[in-house]
Amino acid sequence: MMNVAVICVGNLKEKYFRDACAEYVKRLGAFCRFRLIEVSEEKISDKPTQSDIDNTLKKEGERIISRIPKGAKVFSLCIEGTLISSEQLAERIASDGLQGVSEIAFIIGGSWGLSDEVKRLSCMKLSMSKMTFPHQLARVILCEQIYRAFQINCNGKYHK
Repeated sequence: MMNVAVICVGNLKEKYFRDACAEYVKRLGAFCRFRLIEVSEEKISDKPTQSDIDNTLKKEGERIISRIPKGAKVFSLCIEGTLISSEQLAERIASDGLQGVSEIAFIIGGSWGLSDEVKRLSCMKLSMSKMTFPHQLARVILCEQIYRAFQINCNGKYHK
């Protein structure tokens, strides 16, 4: 069984986002060992300098990297990433499984994005959309898309 982790910066504050993620964690248990891993968000001033932002990205990046499972194939969600369909994500997960990949980690950065070091560790940079979403909502959407990918790969009825 594949291990899938979603590593994200910050905590879900709203109960409805926590509940939605918990539902997908439960559903994914039938397909993989799924974990949501939260790392703390770096505090930064309301009017940060570029140096402040760079420092924030570095510290959050170090926290993210420390939580990536050993040997995991890493997918980072970032604005400059590639747009793919649900079917393409499913194909990628299935292909990785067939190639013996047992650990996959998806990374969602903080409000300033991801450090270059985290991006360099990634086998692929993904973009969810050309639109901008709050990080909390992006987490829910990612969990749903991972669930959808496993449903597609198992010919489930969920994906139509």
